[in-house]
Amino acid sequence: LDYLFKPNFGASLHILKVEIGGDAQSTDGTEPSHMHYENDENYFRGYEWWLMKEAKKRNPNIKLIGLPWAFPGWIGKGENWPYDYPDITAYYIVSWILGAKQYHDLDIDYVGIWNERAFSSKYIKLLRYTLDKNGLEQVRIIASDRLWEPISFVMMIDSELHGVVDVIGAHYPGTKTVPNALLTGKKLWSSEDYSTFNDDVGAGCWARILNQNYVNGNMTSTIAWNLVASYYEELPFGRCGLMTAQQPWSGHYKVESPIWITAHTTQFTQPGWSYLQVDGHLEGGGSFVALTDGLGNLTIIIETMSHNHSKCIRPPLPNFSVVPQRATFYLRGSFVIVNFCSLSSLQLQVWKGRFSLDLNVDEVYTLTTLKTGRKCACPEPPPPQPFPSNYKDDFNIGNPPFSEAPNFADQTGVFEYFINASDPGDHVFTLRQVVVQRPITWVSDADQTISVIGNFKWVNMTVTCDIYIEKPRDGGVFIAGRVDNGGIYVRNTKGVFFWVFADGTYRVTGDLAGKKILMKGLAGVRDNAWHTLTLNIQGNSASGLLNGYPLWENVTVSSPGNGWAALGTRSFEFAQFDNFHVEAC
Repeated sequence: LDYLFKPNFGASLHILKVEIGGDAQSTDGTEPSHMHYENDENYFRGYEWWLMKEAKKRNPNIKLIGLPWAFPGWIGKGENWPYDYPDITAYYIVSWILGAKQYHDLDIDYVGIWNERAFSSKYIKLLRYTLDKNGLEQVRIIASDRLWEPISFVMMIDSELHGVVDVIGAHYPGTKTVPNALLTGKKLWSSEDYSTFNDDVGAGCWARILNQNYVNGNMTSTIAWNLVASYYEELPFGRCGLMTAQQPWSGHYKVESPIWITAHTTQFTQPGWSYLQVDGHLEGGGSFVALTDGLGNLTIIIETMSHNHSKCIRPPLPNFSVVPQRATFYLRGSFVIVNFCSLSSLQLQVWKGRFSLDLNVDEVYTLTTLKTGRKCACPEPPPPQPFPSNYKDDFNIGNPPFSEAPNFADQTGVFEYFINASDPGDHVFTLRQVVVQRPITWVSDADQTISVIGNFKWVNMTVTCDIYIEKPRDGGVFIAGRVDNGGIYVRNTKGVFFWVFADGTYRVTGDLAGKKILMKGLAGVRDNAWHTLTLNIQGNSASGLLNGYPLWENVTVSSPGNGWAALGTRSFEFAQFDNFHVEAC
């Protein structure tokens, strides 16, 4: 957290953009909504409130942005569309902003429309009206977090829309903008960019676009997806964060090079600084930008990233060349007498407003009048450890710090701590699947709910869990092993799935969709009663126990050969889980 947010420490980020959870898959998992149902409000779900507070604790001036990827199903009244009832959608989004203030003392600075999906002019105008009506005039609107068009064109012909959109945000613009976007006169942002594996090539990508988004496209903000790779690496876009912290069980993290690339800009500028309008292309390839606070301070950031050392994941990067060069800079006006601070071995002589630098390829330089930057020397993080091969969770926690159990990664549906007040026995504290209507999705969520856990490399494993089907007749739950997929590909998930249903039957399938049936029969399970399922996978054979007694055995499983453990439900339905235990190797 310090490396991400603490000023003059690491990345010193100026902006934190979070998802407004919508109970649906948003790339690497589902984020819970503050309103699962129409009559439900809870502003303590998910990690985002905690993360925003941690960021503000370190940097009170950090800007906060909220953007929905998906919406709970009740907003669309059965349709996969959030704009049929724009007053309801606006109310839902504004409640999240009001809840941020009321429950966490967080002031949201900007709000978006719908990540990388269609916008509705009517909805955007109604959102502005609803914000103002609730005393949130200071919250600015970003649209449309997709492409430059058609939002720019529509703003040019609709003066009312032009009046309510403060920032045009495009995703992965390839450092380019379009004429209509410039003609609007609005701030232009790359409101999602980077998304690249965080090795040195990813750092080169980040260095190049941080500069060239302004030099080529007049964008004054660039936001990286994603902040920190804190999800199982085998999920989509593994390690596509500015740094890596994907082992909460060991505490290990890695400060990747994109952190220090970020620092070259963020430690020596602040929101409110202005870009100087210069041609930032270097003759030998590469770019530079110059920014000032208007009070006499000047920062120049130079990058000379080569083509193969700066490829981003998207869009495709046309060929270009960069060569070693001597670049001469001329300072004019009040900057003629500027003195740059020496933060390294770089010696810089400014003579009559002029200085020269010898620039090699694949380098980043920052020249600044500020004296604040530093690269901290901190103790080494704990060493990496694999996920524990013997892992238990009884969910017995009365006042949990988060709504979800640690290490479980929900991929469809939302699994939350639950106090089962009606149960007088051993199952007062449980884990409950709580999404009971298909959300307005961003991608193709599964038709079943699923949460994965463990080590993707696991081959042999025994998974045991107490289960409680709440939905009569056609309700059902599963435990699983060797689960091979998640994220945006969750519908295609394969593995070994042991299902029991409220009608008393069971099935063993090789996929989450339940189409590849390996075994089926009668189990005698019923709804509204606790049962214990055990799934044992050894080599090419699997067996299952119900309440400690063998139910099926010697089922041949050929693929996948490894994967996570998992639990879930047959449909979007209430169900409970308790005393989860996995032993694996």
